Amino acid sequence: MKRIILLSMVSMIVLSACGQEKPVSPHETTTGKDISVRYGRPYKKGRVIFGTLIPYGKVYRCGADSATIVTFAKDVNFAGKPVKAGTYTLFVIPNEQSWTIILNGQLGQWGAYDYDKYKDKDVLHADVPVKKLNSPVEQLTISLPPSAMNIEWDNVEVSIPVSFS
Repeated sequence: MKRIILLSMVSMIVLSACGQEKPVSPHETTTGKDISVRYGRPYKKGRVIFGTLIPYGKVYRCGADSATIVTFAKDVNFAGKPVKAGTYTLFVIPNEQSWTIILNGQLGQWGAYDYDKYKDKDVLHADVPVKKLNSPVEQLTISLPPSAMNIEWDNVEVSIPVSFS
């Protein structure tokens, strides 16, 4: 009887593992001097992203699947505010004219589903202006040119000032 129960449990675990889908969006780590960003890169796929798929005024994980992670190797001035070296979860609240950038100390979050549970661990809130792009960007892209973190997707770009001490 114990063998049957054990075999049943192992079979359920194997079957459930085989049934799980691979994430649809690829994941990427972008690195710059003293900064790295790990994020999922969803595609536009003909959809209206901001204001429709991603509502204005709501917390967004700034990527796909698990929440985006930003690591600073040294203390940094991020979006005009001081932040200690370390690893943080990046969230944004998109609006038409500006985005609120949020760094949160709780790692391991899936999307923004539990953000409200951990919002007391926010270490930064800062607003940055939105720039409208002339042609849409198909895949969410985070780049790290000197002195900035740029986020582009659909017809929107935001640039977050970054400077290290």
